[in-house]
Amino acid sequence: MAKLTYLGHSCFNLEDDKHKLIFDPFLSGNPLAQMSPEDIKADYILLTHGHGDHLGDGIAIALKNNATIIAPFELAVYCQNKGAKAHPMHIGGSFKFEFGKVKLTIAHHGSAVVDKVIEYTGNPCGYVVNFAGKNIYHAGDTGLFMDMELIGEMNNLDLALIPIGDNFTMGVNDAVKAVDFLKPKIVIPMHFDTFEVIKQEPKEFKERLKRSKTKVKILKIGEEFSF
Repeated sequence: MAKLTYLGHSCFNLEDDKHKLIFDPFLSGNPLAQMSPEDIKADYILLTHGHGDHLGDGIAIALKNNATIIAPFELAVYCQNKGAKAHPMHIGGSFKFEFGKVKLTIAHHGSAVVDKVIEYTGNPCGYVVNFAGKNIYHAGDTGLFMDMELIGEMNNLDLALIPIGDNFTMGVNDAVKAVDFLKPKIVIPMHFDTFEVIKQEPKEFKERLKRSKTKVKILKIGEEFSF
């Protein structure tokens, strides 16, 4: 059995009895976060792109835990240059890790570390992760795209984590269509409410999918979900 814990924004812990993974660990800069980077125990850190609200505390967590970052090539090299262990991958590629198989999917977005200068970190991505016998899709930051239909067709998704915040990613309307394409058993909305510009009502998303075969699970920050 896998246990998922929502840490806010697009950040989730995923664990079983042996392995601990974390996606997009944006904690120290997240006004809604209830945990700090020092609280995190992780073996692997999966990063979808280089924006600060997704790369977040990834490097610090990797260094503290001697964990391995999994990321698209350019972002992985950026992390390696900061002293972290990283496994570079790229879109369409897959690799079997000790915890299960990871495949990178496309995501329609950008990817850069934005400071006084903008440092390009390659293409953004989503992930299909086979973990504890379950297929989990983390879409990353993305707009709607037709290949979501292929992702659903080829992977028999047990769980999908998709953004609904609009402005930077899909909003509710497009996220509903994404569920139609992906056909996961369960969907959990993410990437909303953290900032005013992405305020959304997840109950509207759930209501729009009440006739769908997909079950909508809305997680509060800190809430755990076993599946």
